[in-house]
Amino acid sequence: MPEQTPAPHPLPDPLVDLIAGRFRVLAEPMRIKLLDRLRDGEATVAELQEAVGASQQNVSKHLGVLLNAGMVSRTKRGTSAVYAIADHGVFELCEQVCGGLRRQIVELDAMLQGQGGVA
Repeated sequence: MPEQTPAPHPLPDPLVDLIAGRFRVLAEPMRIKLLDRLRDGEATVAELQEAVGASQQNVSKHLGVLLNAGMVSRTKRGTSAVYAIADHGVFELCEQVCGGLRRQIVELDAMLQGQGGVA
């Protein structure tokens, strides 16, 4: 994997807009669920619908957003559309966020323990 060039600092406004757009795409829990399921491999809308427990219309709508953002790809197979992860970098971002959440939880737990359990 090629080494990434660091983003310029300060960030130029057009780049800020692109970054914010990327975060807006990922700000919807259903899209995170769909990406997480696709992490296990490609799937049809019906398979994704079953995996996340949502309507076909809802799943299709969110897949369209992910497709337009370049995070997933779509391939036609017969009468079905099969979706797959197109940008695996999204999982690196998720791991960063999860790591930050873990640290916050540990710090909060340590603070609460330090209070002797008094709320």
